[in-house]
Amino acid sequence: MTEPTFEEARAELERIVARLESGEAELEDAVSLWERGEELYRICVAKLDAAQGRVDELARREEPDAPDGPEGAAP
Repeated sequence: MTEPTFEEARAELERIVARLESGEAELEDAVSLWERGEELYRICVAKLDAAQGRVDELARREEPDAPDGPEGAAP
């Protein structure tokens, strides 16, 4: 099975949270849901971290180069 996209993982995690909050899941099912929820949470965090890293890299590319040498130094 392939890893879900961020959106898929988030949607499944929301369904799990709703089911756990409803109190309708039996103990064993609730434990399994909790474990799956933790896995989905880790997937979401990893994908968000990766996206943030990409955004940071793009932002660094767009920043003008810092002045070098005496020409660019402040008087």
